[in-house]
Amino acid sequence: MNEKTNNLKAQTERLNAFEQWTKKAVWPAYLGCLWAVIYAVFVRFYQAAGGTLGLPGQLEDPKGAYMASYLAGVLIMTCGFILIALVKPWGRVVPTCVPLIGGRQIHRLIILIPTLSCTAYLIAHGISGIITKALLLVDVITIHFTGWISLDVHSLALWDLLFYEPWFVIMGILSGLTASHYALASGISLSAFRRSMVIYLITVFLLSVFCVFYIIVKLT
Repeated sequence: MNEKTNNLKAQTERLNAFEQWTKKAVWPAYLGCLWAVIYAVFVRFYQAAGGTLGLPGQLEDPKGAYMASYLAGVLIMTCGFILIALVKPWGRVVPTCVPLIGGRQIHRLIILIPTLSCTAYLIAHGISGIITKALLLVDVITIHFTGWISLDVHSLALWDLLFYEPWFVIMGILSGLTASHYALASGISLSAFRRSMVIYLITVFLLSVFCVFYIIVKLT
């Protein structure tokens, strides 16, 4: 018993401050879920119901846009609840009611790959959106927005810069912290975690740079 305790203590001592905090912290999952639900209900579902706040113009296809907002809201809310599963024991084992595979351990990559993919998308979307909308507002670039009959470009850029894109960045950070907790809590080796962390951060950076250049080249 003492040997097991000492081994666990030694493993804990090898964790740096961020890893120790991440392994214990479950609040990013709950805050991320709440963040997703609030956005889904008060932004996407609101706009799907015909709300115009945050949409400074007239859409070419309002019904299509409303349906897209509704589907986006459902997806965002679902992703928020999935974060809860990453910090719960039942998120690591197949429910016993499932035939043939019930009770089996869920491989961590089945959870981590889609979660980290969404995290990368959220952060890259937010960062590239903030950069390009800031450049638009200071007249460095001009972005051509499609799908509008009439549009107040300045107002839309402000909404993106101050509201929509920061939501993406914050949601991405909360999702990434939750994924880190899940990886460490599921027993991944420290060397694999640290190596993957470096590769992942480089990937997110490159994806963000790519998105910035794509917007500038394709939409200006």
